[in-house]
Amino acid sequence: MKVAVIGASGRGGSRIVAELAQRGHEVTAIARNPEKIAAAPNVSARRGDLNAPDFPDLLKGHDAVVSAVHFTDAGPDILIEAVRKSGVKRYAVMGGAGSLEVEPGLRLVDTPQFPAAYKAEALKGADFLDRLRQEKELDWVFLSPAALIDFGQRTGKFRLGKDQFMTDADGKSAISFEDYAVAMVDELEQHKHSRERFAVAY
Repeated sequence: MKVAVIGASGRGGSRIVAELAQRGHEVTAIARNPEKIAAAPNVSARRGDLNAPDFPDLLKGHDAVVSAVHFTDAGPDILIEAVRKSGVKRYAVMGGAGSLEVEPGLRLVDTPQFPAAYKAEALKGADFLDRLRQEKELDWVFLSPAALIDFGQRTGKFRLGKDQFMTDADGKSAISFEDYAVAMVDELEQHKHSRERFAVAY
């Protein structure tokens, strides 16, 4: 496939780019500072500004667009509209854990123990998901990670869920950026979660 990744120099975006390239896909890695994108076969680094009128032109001609942009940096309308204007139908979003349900009707972000430092981002992510659920034109997917996501190992071994918050036998909720990227690229290749959110955790 030919895939455009927005936010390609970030922690999650860089791992998604690497996973796509490793599997032989052609990647357009888009960032405000493309010099931060690691040079690799199958990867073309491009400078992109979401607010520029020609931004959708960077996305044209791809089979899918992946967004790994912080929700506090760009609202859903600007990103969704850019993908729409580009003519690309498949849109995959790197989501957050805050909108996952710890019990029916109670989101993780709304629990007392949710860290205040991450609340603004989590609430924006929940708003983004709500906006996607109203989207009729794009074939979208929103992949939520576990509560703790950090650099680690690429094991290829993890669990997938839907809207529920997942923990392991010790009560921990974690995933590496590397395995998150595996789950994201698996979805781009296998297309199992059209127009829905799913989740990944160990």
